[in-house]
Amino acid sequence: MKKPLVMKKITSNYKLQEREKLLLLKLLDDETDLKRIDEILDFIIELKLDKSSVFGFLAYQLYKVNPVKAESLKSELTKDEEQIFERFKSLKDIRYLTRAEEAEDIRMMFIGLGKDLRVVIIKLAGILYDVKHLKEPLSEYDKDFVSNVKEVFAPLAERLGLSSMKSIMEDYCFKYQNPEMYEKLVNSIELKRDENEKQIEITKHRLQNILDELHIHGEIQARQKHVSSIFRKIKAQNVTLAQIYDLIAMRVLVDTVEDCYLVFGKVHAIYKPLQGRVKDYISNPKPNGYQTLHTTVIVENQRPLEIQIRTFDMHKKCEYGVAAHWMYKEHRDKMAKLDKKISWFREILDKAQSLSSEDFVESLKTDLYTGEIFVQTPKGKVLEFPLGSTIIDFAYAIHSEIGNHCVGGKINNIMKPLFTELKNGDVVEIITNPNSKGPSRDWLSHVKTSSARSKIKSFFKTEMKEENIGYGKSMFEEAAKARQFTTSQLLEDKYIDELLFKYSMDSMDELYAAIGSGSLVAAQVVGRFIALYLKDHDLLKKRGDAIKLKTNNDGVVVDGTTGLLVRYAGCCHPVAGDQIIGYISQGKGVTIHRKDCQNLKYLDPVRLIDVEWEERSQKDFVVEIKLLTEKSGSIINKITSNLSSSKFPIRAFEAKEGVDQMEFSIVVFVKNRDEVEKLTNMLSQIKGVKKVSRIN
Repeated sequence: MKKPLVMKKITSNYKLQEREKLLLLKLLDDETDLKRIDEILDFIIELKLDKSSVFGFLAYQLYKVNPVKAESLKSELTKDEEQIFERFKSLKDIRYLTRAEEAEDIRMMFIGLGKDLRVVIIKLAGILYDVKHLKEPLSEYDKDFVSNVKEVFAPLAERLGLSSMKSIMEDYCFKYQNPEMYEKLVNSIELKRDENEKQIEITKHRLQNILDELHIHGEIQARQKHVSSIFRKIKAQNVTLAQIYDLIAMRVLVDTVEDCYLVFGKVHAIYKPLQGRVKDYISNPKPNGYQTLHTTVIVENQRPLEIQIRTFDMHKKCEYGVAAHWMYKEHRDKMAKLDKKISWFREILDKAQSLSSEDFVESLKTDLYTGEIFVQTPKGKVLEFPLGSTIIDFAYAIHSEIGNHCVGGKINNIMKPLFTELKNGDVVEIITNPNSKGPSRDWLSHVKTSSARSKIKSFFKTEMKEENIGYGKSMFEEAAKARQFTTSQLLEDKYIDELLFKYSMDSMDELYAAIGSGSLVAAQVVGRFIALYLKDHDLLKKRGDAIKLKTNNDGVVVDGTTGLLVRYAGCCHPVAGDQIIGYISQGKGVTIHRKDCQNLKYLDPVRLIDVEWEERSQKDFVVEIKLLTEKSGSIINKITSNLSSSKFPIRAFEAKEGVDQMEFSIVVFVKNRDEVEKLTNMLSQIKGVKKVSRIN
């Protein structure tokens, strides 16, 4: 992808002022990943996001390769563009989260995303790009990333109404996690293509006749079901692909809701519908706002075929989701409608502020899950639950007190255990006892809804507060001891006041109770106290010694003198032997940077501390090498052959083709700086390589 083509794409879709044209030239730096930018721009343009989205996104792409240049251009951005840029900067690269980091970082990401849904949409487009372009075999980082895409980001896309994006994400996750079954299904589906195409033509002709007969303006579409969707059906129904008949679906788009129902009726007049497969999502929309009439009918080849009927407006909202409602060019009071449509997202953000990281991610996966069943009360009220919900979930959905005093339940007039899973169409009656002592902790492992889980935890917080205070205090002391601090060091009044204000609490007992109940993690709370203590006492500088880095038995980097946990900065990737410096991070110990890291100029110099290597580390470090080479067909083979013989573990390898040269980005694992130099010397001796540099 060439820079002029990207510029042409932007200028042809947006009316740019002269200022914006000049700024565009500066933001599209030759160092940026133009292929990535081009694909994500297609998504931004298709969803008709505004110019601020484009320029904020481009500024961040430049920042990733040249933070100094990006920061220098901030003054040329509008306030809205700058805000989007800053919100992107506050997020981490989800692709490279480890399991140890993911819970906290996903929680913080959602807090950041809640400030601007444009960032949500573009971030999801970036995640889609990353999962599409993973190189096999997958590294452990990549496998964790794929799991996050499947469990968090694909469901989030669906809840935002971006159904096409969700399906593509799921297909790629299925491909990586179950490659043999993926290939088998793709090949089997291909064999049915001719038969399916013939049936599509027949049904399309009959549906067009219906539109003509009713004098309704409309459009008819056909689509192949996604591979991941077919696999889910095979697994859920315990059938083979040969028994899955509705591999294709037809869609009819019309102007009005009245037209939808007229066509719906006519379809059933010419085709026999399958019992239980007629669904009205127009009068009963899905939680994400999805509206369409669904019916599965028996067609000419005697097989089932799904037909969907919706208005053009419903289709737009289904394809573009939240973006279809995003009215930047109109008055802000019209956003009230959007806020109602994404109230579930606001609830997720509230949980991100109040739950521990682990609980938040667990709750998030439940909240985003859209598999649903419909269950009735004895009086006929219909309630919706995720698959796997139990009698306890039902009780808490009625009322907190009903749940707390629930002792049993009847399903279709038959007594059942509390942990019995509900099925579609069940009529459920809850049996309560006012003398019940309340829920037990094992209920938490048998509920599916986050609402029931939070109400059970709330019971333990309020009814068992004294017990939780005792648990929390003990856990706090143990966490402090593990970091070689005493509570007398940390619990000074000024630190307590600052932390209580941060957590919106009135006393240490309340903080202990939150730790004891699981709402807060003791290690994280202690970490925040330690950060305040270090900042106040400047302990590390007063020792007169630099932090000495060593690796403990678990491979965790620590200060050899105090045991203080440290971590390596992702911006400059220091390795053993580099000249390094430390930065005291609030609540996260000390972050190690290379002394030539360009980001140091943006950090508070007061919190910089001396650091040195205490011993030769056995830890593997990540380093990125950039190569500029002549353009030839053999250069890739030369580079990969030399890398293979050098036995440096490769984490990522990417090649970009220019007009008269090629650029390679190689990410490898090394033990120390000597190995970096050995690697760069080896690469520089390859015939055709013009320049080798280590990326900072």
